[in-house]
Amino acid sequence: MPIEIPSDLTPELVPFAWLLGTWEGNGFMGYGDAEQRAFRQRVTFEQTGLPFLVYRARTTLLDDEGEPQREATYEQGLWELARPREDGDIGPGMLPPDPVPVVASAEDVEKLRNADGGFDISVSITQPGGVAELYLGQIKGPRVELTTDAVIRAQGAKEYVSGTRLYGLVNNHLMWAWDMAAEGHELATHASAELTKIDPAESQQ
Repeated sequence: MPIEIPSDLTPELVPFAWLLGTWEGNGFMGYGDAEQRAFRQRVTFEQTGLPFLVYRARTTLLDDEGEPQREATYEQGLWELARPREDGDIGPGMLPPDPVPVVASAEDVEKLRNADGGFDISVSITQPGGVAELYLGQIKGPRVELTTDAVIRAQGAKEYVSGTRLYGLVNNHLMWAWDMAAEGHELATHASAELTKIDPAESQQ
C-alpha cells in the first residue's frame, strides 16, 4: 500500500508521513524477574500544523483468552527532525514560530539528510511515575532507530537508566521493539508489538 502524504502536511514532517494515524495491535512485555504479559496497545501519531508529531500510546493488559483485563500504562511525547534551531523556529517557552516555516519546501528537507541517507530525529517521551526520556536517532524510509540521550527521573521514581526503540513498517504493519536498562539490569528486551492502522472512526471508540 503506497504511503499517502496529506496535502496540508508540514514539509518537515514528510519523512514521518508513514507513521501518521492510529495503530492498534497486540504484543508482549516483560523484564528481569517480572512475568511476561500480553497487552493490547493503541498508538497515535498526529500532526498539528507545527513541525512535530504528537505521539500517544495507551496500553491494556490482556487475560489468558486475549481479552482486555485492565489498563496498564500510558505515554506521550513529541517526534521531530533534529536540526539546529533558527530565529524563526518555535520557542523557547511559548514563543511562536514565524508564519512561514523555516523548513518550507521539499528541497529544504532534502538538505537535512544525514550521511547515511536518512534524517536525524529527536523524540521526547514522558511516562507515569516521574520518568522522561529524550531519544536521538534517525528515520530512514519506513524505519526508525532510537537510543536515549538523556533520562530524567523525579525523586522517588523507579530506576530507569537507558533504552532503545525500533520502529518499522513491514507488510503495512507497524512493528516496534523496546529494550531498556532498569532496576539494576543491563539493557535487555522489554516489549514488542505488531500494530495495524485502524479507521479514524474506530480510534474514537
